Amino acid sequence: MIFWGPPGTGKTTLARMIANTTDAHFIALSAVMAGIKEVRAAVQEAKDYREAYGRSTVLFLDEVHRFNKSQQDAFLPYVEDGTLTFIGATTENPSFELNNALLSRARVYVLKSLEESDLQDVLQGALSNIAGLGQEHIQLDDEAAKLIVLAADGDARRALNLLELAADLAQQSEDGRVINAAVAKDVAQGSRRRFDKQGEYFYDQISALHKSIRGSDPDASLYWLMRMLDGGCDPLYVARRMIRVASEDIGNADPRALRLCLDAAETYERLGSPEGELAIAQAVIFLACAAKSNAVYKAAKSAAADVQQYGSLEVPMHLRNAPTRLMKELGYGEKYRYAHDEEGAVAVGENYFPEDMPAVKYYHPVPRGLELKIGEKLAEIARQNQQQKDSDHD
Repeated sequence: MIFWGPPGTGKTTLARMIANTTDAHFIALSAVMAGIKEVRAAVQEAKDYREAYGRSTVLFLDEVHRFNKSQQDAFLPYVEDGTLTFIGATTENPSFELNNALLSRARVYVLKSLEESDLQDVLQGALSNIAGLGQEHIQLDDEAAKLIVLAADGDARRALNLLELAADLAQQSEDGRVINAAVAKDVAQGSRRRFDKQGEYFYDQISALHKSIRGSDPDASLYWLMRMLDGGCDPLYVARRMIRVASEDIGNADPRALRLCLDAAETYERLGSPEGELAIAQAVIFLACAAKSNAVYKAAKSAAADVQQYGSLEVPMHLRNAPTRLMKELGYGEKYRYAHDEEGAVAVGENYFPEDMPAVKYYHPVPRGLELKIGEKLAEIARQNQQQKDSDHD
């Protein structure tokens, strides 16, 4: 089986509980440190243990996503023949990080972040265990517990580490050490929300930011921006992503969006953090509030598809450049109509597509923002072209 979830949600603990409950031998490896050699040694240990004691073995591999395909395949024969029961743990999406052969033989269990009440129980359980062992009495007041829980952000391991640090800093009293809000605030300071710069949380949060902007919700957009920055995301990455959003989701409905995003990126490069982050926030809010259009995005995709379909069609002779005498004699540029010499600066009826390809309408402006006016202009040109075509047929 595969345990997939954030850090500190009990993946290792669950694996140990399974081994204890089934009276199995437990071997723990970390993919950060282990390789094929360690896997083979674990398999041999499992075989020896079964022969000597008649007990099965649970092999727990932490950070399993760090193993490459060949390393992951090394488990398969021994999982198949029952030499060991394999339990992997990962913070990354198994669909992307584990090969299909391993996934087909394992069941994936998704672990969620611990709730605040769960973390409160973890802290109280730790304090009870300390008291039960006859060690120094430690008191944790309610406000301090709340600060530690918030800083732990769903991670039990982090909560316990913060509790340990707070206990070391707590002042001694007649009744033992007392962890108050001031001590808890000191240890919790600088703690960041969960964020993996290359993993699942990264892509989930940038997706949430992008979709909040697309949905014209400036408040949610700002929340996800600050959430990513709080987690340690490179602000320039967000700025670059906003440049993409400006073209994909706003386009010509408000061309100012693209310039504002470029300016935000430049501002951050000049000022750095935290001053430059305000410019990125300004851009995010503007994008969310701007008129939306994906007409440019759809047009570009459609045109790219036709490029693939039609191949390398020749440029029509009247559209070719003719910088030399020979090229002019060959007809390059002949009969080209210079648009600025035409009425309204439009060469009505002219064809700009390759001769072996039908004229296609890729760009469909939406009736919002500046594209409302662009659409009216293109509709008028289309009307004139059709009128010219009808006249030629007559």
